[in-house]
Amino acid sequence: MAAAAAAAPGALGILQAGSARLVAACCARLGPGWRGYSSEVKTEDELRLRYLEEENRGTVVLGINRAYAKNSLSTNLIKMLSEAVDALKSDKKVRTIIVRSEVPGIFCAGADLKERVKMNSSEVGPFVSKIRAVINEIANLPVPTTAAIDGLALGGGLELALACDIRVAASSAKMGLVETKLAIIPGGGGTRRLPRAIGNVPGQRAHLLCTCARWPSSQSSGLVISHVLEQNQEGDAAYRKALDLAREFLPQGPVAMRVAKLAIKQGMEVDLVTGLAIE
Repeated sequence: MAAAAAAAPGALGILQAGSARLVAACCARLGPGWRGYSSEVKTEDELRLRYLEEENRGTVVLGINRAYAKNSLSTNLIKMLSEAVDALKSDKKVRTIIVRSEVPGIFCAGADLKERVKMNSSEVGPFVSKIRAVINEIANLPVPTTAAIDGLALGGGLELALACDIRVAASSAKMGLVETKLAIIPGGGGTRRLPRAIGNVPGQRAHLLCTCARWPSSQSSGLVISHVLEQNQEGDAAYRKALDLAREFLPQGPVAMRVAKLAIKQGMEVDLVTGLAIE
């Protein structure tokens, strides 16, 4: 993502004033995954919502499909995600949700910088707030969620994955919070969720948040990522693993799963005694 969560209006104005040069220079340094795409094309198929059937009945797949923009988070995609999540959270037939990419080699490249560079200072704040809000909505879904990372997950793309309960990744996947290279900080929960996912590993929190490092999925195994799989020829190893995990959720009592997730989530924010009372 490209935003400072608590930036003041004056600061946003200064940032936007030089944003064209800054984004162009930084996109070049971030590598080919960030170059050579346009946000002008509009499509109704940027988000594919699929309700699986047969042995996977109860599993819903949210598939991001903005190949021309490296699955970056645009205003339109954020709106579609928010609408989908709003419908899913009240659907009692949904047992588990998988967030994946429909585009080979990429999970999500973060905020759509091509779109953002055209915004004035009064538009940047609401744009960032909407990204943060939809990521929080995903984190607050009542059923288990799994991010299937079969490619690059940068900035807001990694923040999107961090909002899921489980993250599985292919061996070819790389990820990172790269905002400091843009002279800003993550604005979609990265500064909160990444440290919590890592835990008290000496030096890792500051290194991963402050250096723009892109780390391979193997380096994240057991920390940010629960399972790392050798990528297959089809390029969907993480998604297939996510389906396997979903099948483990499906036989469980649906109410018990929802309550268990709620107890875990609320219990992590309080002391042990209060957490036991919640349980």
